[in-house]
Amino acid sequence: MKAPVRVAVTGAAGQVGYSLVFSIAAGDMLGGDQPVILQLLDIPDALPVLEGVAMELEDAAFPLLAGVTLHDSAEAAFDSVHYALLVGAKPRGPGMERGDLLEDNAAIFVAQGQALDAVADRDVRVLVVGNPANTNALIAQRNAPHLAAHQFSAMTRLDHNRALAQLARQTGEGVARIRRLTIWGNHSATLYADLDHAQVGDRAATELVTADWRRATFEPAVQQRGGAVIKARGKSSAGSAARAIVSHMHDWVLGTPPEDWASMSVLSDGSYGIAEGIYYSFPCRCTAGRHEIVQGLEINEASLKRLKATEQELLDERSVVAHLLP
Repeated sequence: MKAPVRVAVTGAAGQVGYSLVFSIAAGDMLGGDQPVILQLLDIPDALPVLEGVAMELEDAAFPLLAGVTLHDSAEAAFDSVHYALLVGAKPRGPGMERGDLLEDNAAIFVAQGQALDAVADRDVRVLVVGNPANTNALIAQRNAPHLAAHQFSAMTRLDHNRALAQLARQTGEGVARIRRLTIWGNHSATLYADLDHAQVGDRAATELVTADWRRATFEPAVQQRGGAVIKARGKSSAGSAARAIVSHMHDWVLGTPPEDWASMSVLSDGSYGIAEGIYYSFPCRCTAGRHEIVQGLEINEASLKRLKATEQELLDERSVVAHLLP
C-alpha cells in the first residue's frame, strides 16, 4: 500500500464539497491504490456541519481513507498538502454574472495563495474551482511566489463534460466514444466549445452535426448551462461540479487517455496567440502531474475571433484585480 497523500478541500461543508469528499475517499480521483488524508476547511459557523460530514466519512468505512481533519484556518488545512481543491467561494446566485463575484471572492484567494505558499508541500497541485475560477487561480498563484505557475490550474472540466453530453445526445453515441473536444478560454459565457478537432468514434464530429445546431443549440447550451441549473433547482451545480473536479485531478495526476486531451485552464505561455499571464483553458495532455498544451491545431478565422473574445474578458478581469497581484 502506498503512503497516504494529503488532500485539502475548501468549502467542504457545502454542496460541492459534500459530493466531492466521498469520491476522493473512494479512490475515484487518485486511484484505487492511493490512501488519502482529507483536510477539510470551512468557515467557523460551518464547523458543526463539517463534523457531520466527517462522521459520514467515518461511517462509510472507506479502505483508502487514512484520516480526516477539520479546520477553519487555511494554514492549518493546507499544512503539508499534496493536493488542494479550492472549492469554497461565494456562490453565484440567480441573476448574478461571474463579474459580480470578482470583488467578493478575490480576498479569499489572496489569503489561500499565501497560506499554500507558507505551508503546503513544495510539489502541491492546486485546482481552483470557486468562481470566477480563472482569475481566482491567477490571484492565488501570484500570492504564492515560492510555488510554480504550473502547479495551479482552474477548472473548465465541467464545461467540457457539458459539451460531451450535448454532443453525445445529438449524435446518439456514448460519451466514451467522443474525444478531442476542447473548451477554450474563460469559465464564463464567453467560453468557446470547439468541435473542429473532436471525433465521435472514427468520424469527425463536424460530419455528424450541422453548423446551425452548433451555433443555435450546442454553444448556447454549454455556455448557459450553469444558469439553467440554477433556474431549475435554485442552486448552483453540485454533483456535476464534484464529478468534474475528480475527472480534472485524475487526468492531471494520473495522465490523460491516449489519443485524447483534457480542457484545463493553465497559465498561458502565448500558445495560439493568447496573451501570457492569464489562466486560459487550452487542450492539454497530462503525464505524472504535469500538463502540456497541445500544439499545432489548425484554428480557422471564425474560431480565432472566439478565442480572442474570451481572452479579452480575462484581460479585463485581470485589470480589475491588478492591485491583488504581487
